[in-house]
Amino acid sequence: MQKTQHYVLGQWTDGKGEGSPILDSVTGEHFTSVTTEGLDIPEILQYGRTQGNALRNMTFQERGNRIKSLALYLTKRKQQFYEISYRTGATKIDSWVDIEGGFGNLFANASLRKLFPNQSYHVEGDPIDLSRGGRFMAHHIMVPREGVAVHINAFNFPVWGMLEKCAVNWMAGMPAVVLPAPQTAYLTEAVVKEIIASGILPEGSLQLISGTAKNILDTVESQDVVTFTGSASTGRILKQHPRLIEESVPFTMEADSLNAAILGEDAVPGTPEFDLFIKEVRNEMTVKCGQKCTAIRRIIVPAKLIEDVQIALGKQLDKVTIGDPRLKEVRMGALVNDAQRNSVKEQIEKISKSAEIVYGDFETAKTIGADATKGAFMKPILLREDNPLQNEAAHITEAFGPVSTLMPYDSLEEAIQLSKMGKGSLVSSIVTNDNAIAKEYTISAATHHGRILILNRESAKQSTGHGSPLPNLIHGGPGRAGGGEEMGGMRGIKHYLQRCAIQGSPTTLTEVTGIYQPKAAYKNTEDHPFAYHWEDIQPGMSLKTHNRTITDTDIINFGNLTWDHFYAHTDITSLDGSIFEKRTAHGYFIIAAAAGLFVYPNKGPVAANYGLEECRFLRPVYHNDTVYVRLTCKQKIDRDQRGAELPSGIVKWYVEVFDATIDEHSSEEEKEQELLAVATILTMVQKKQTVFTEMTSETIKKCLSRLTEDTKPKWGVLTAQHMIEHLEQTYRIASGELQDFDVATPEKYLQKTYESLYNYEPFPKNTNFPLLEKGILADLQHPDLDTAKTKFLEARIEYMRYFKENPESKLNNIVFGELDKFEWYLLERKHLNHHFEQFGLLD
Repeated sequence: MQKTQHYVLGQWTDGKGEGSPILDSVTGEHFTSVTTEGLDIPEILQYGRTQGNALRNMTFQERGNRIKSLALYLTKRKQQFYEISYRTGATKIDSWVDIEGGFGNLFANASLRKLFPNQSYHVEGDPIDLSRGGRFMAHHIMVPREGVAVHINAFNFPVWGMLEKCAVNWMAGMPAVVLPAPQTAYLTEAVVKEIIASGILPEGSLQLISGTAKNILDTVESQDVVTFTGSASTGRILKQHPRLIEESVPFTMEADSLNAAILGEDAVPGTPEFDLFIKEVRNEMTVKCGQKCTAIRRIIVPAKLIEDVQIALGKQLDKVTIGDPRLKEVRMGALVNDAQRNSVKEQIEKISKSAEIVYGDFETAKTIGADATKGAFMKPILLREDNPLQNEAAHITEAFGPVSTLMPYDSLEEAIQLSKMGKGSLVSSIVTNDNAIAKEYTISAATHHGRILILNRESAKQSTGHGSPLPNLIHGGPGRAGGGEEMGGMRGIKHYLQRCAIQGSPTTLTEVTGIYQPKAAYKNTEDHPFAYHWEDIQPGMSLKTHNRTITDTDIINFGNLTWDHFYAHTDITSLDGSIFEKRTAHGYFIIAAAAGLFVYPNKGPVAANYGLEECRFLRPVYHNDTVYVRLTCKQKIDRDQRGAELPSGIVKWYVEVFDATIDEHSSEEEKEQELLAVATILTMVQKKQTVFTEMTSETIKKCLSRLTEDTKPKWGVLTAQHMIEHLEQTYRIASGELQDFDVATPEKYLQKTYESLYNYEPFPKNTNFPLLEKGILADLQHPDLDTAKTKFLEARIEYMRYFKENPESKLNNIVFGELDKFEWYLLERKHLNHHFEQFGLLD
């Protein structure tokens, strides 16, 4: 019998002994076993801490791009995970939530790289001036913790449960040690095998202990982070572990939760909201067989509507088919195993001491395509508690299966009180089309719930539903739910970072943070800052402009141009009692005039104005005032290449407008008035192209001189002459000589293919050209290689002549579609680099 393996210390390994048997939830087949015996837990944790340096040293952008690549890699292989997931009792829809929901967490967290700097640590918040004059200041930085993230997960989401946590700690720069629950660890193992095989993450970023290691917390250290998902009782025991207390190890718990759904008094039968409520409750009872920490356990409805809800919900549950989850007609599969089914029955019996079972029973379920006596099948069970304020069983007992309890309320205040009797939950929802009801419930109940969904006819089509945690929102809740917050966008990532306050001079803190701090020393440059590519621009790089005197005519003309005729700019007889003493320049004119002083007129790496982030006018600027500007690089933000744009990054520029009449001889009081306005502007700045050799005529001839009949390719089937004739053919297409063909790239892929010309990524090796039949070389057109080279050069000259005479022309390419002169240049550079590299001509 095979065992579910572990990936630790850089290798796959089996635990010792026979282990505990794991059964197929649907057939009862014993197909694997789980054992953690023989694993050296302290060594595993230390391995992660040591190997984690590779991940910690990456920038947020590098980590995010690795995670995105991993998400794409896993998505292409998703089907194999569905086949394994059926063994857990999950239907196709159940598995979609677990598998593709997990991959979605990777995508979502990878995108958060855009909110972090292009460095390995984060700078949080705004600078703090600790001294008058700003020469002593403080900031906060957040660095990756130097430990491991230990994730102890529940059985119900073996993929999502791992990836929703790992995506966050990987983004922060921490490696993970994952302990999936033994019942479904085989599915987690399958995904981890692909993660490791991909080689996308640095070694040590992920270790897998398939099952329960009771000593996992015995050697955790202060730099580690522990998260737990499971029962509240187990969580409380772990939370009190002496090692966690001794080392002050952060511990996050997401525990079982008596989540509540409230039906608004306005949502009567016949309204869209009533139907939405019934559908939502049915889904939450039956998706994953109710084995969800976010499932609706308490159905709180107006007393006058309780019969209507019971009848309508019963009709919907009648439609739920149970059986083999592989079958399309099956709506609900099996629980994870018999032990879980028995546990659910025990919990139902506790609730039913005061509540009545009004739908379903413990009899053998009627199944489709499966033997009900072998699988862990169970009918949906609906209970009704008519005295929910007096009887607490339904508020404190969770049956972790297709079970929920219906209960009435007489007023919204009572509904709020009932929702709070769960003593803290992950999520609550209210279905109402009355925004006053929605507001009162939300504000009053928010203390007891980690998330509140307000559902009505307006949001229904796009709502993700009651039971769907989202990566950019917190997933956690107070009290019984554990008191933790998993995920949550940036705040989730910060859980794995150590915050540190730093103090020093603005100049020093500029170097530490990588962000220019006001009053820091400027870095003068030889050239205008706008003449530098993104990689060469550094925070503090600065330019002082010439002076400009603001005239009366400037102010009047700006008012006429913009139609901004505010009295301070146009009516100097109305200044009494205002803060203005003379005709005042428009604030936006000051910013525009500042741009006129610092903008570099020549074409260069600055591709576009990207926006204005902040702008403050510190004192009025009057006619005849003389100003100058300081333009200083404040911060650089990396940016993904997108669309038909050359790769670029964003640069934030700190713009300071100064009174030019104030100098070192001015009084201290005057010097305090020197700064007139500040703004932060953003520009899109092109990155250097360092991947490809520029294909000048001289370079091409030098490469051709190295090519002989005997030159062999590093990849592919082309001979030297075939390669040259292929390039000649491309030039003849580019000059318009050959245009009698259809674009071969399918329409749905054409735009993305065309846009790839603008990136700095080489063509993939062994790319097939559409006019060359795969694996079969065309007949040679020229008698020898030298003739082919001559014809190739002639074709290139004709291509260059054509676009010199027709600079606005666009011609079709068989792969990339219609291209203009610049795009043909981009293609030529990539294409020649690809084939010259193929034959080793660029070495």
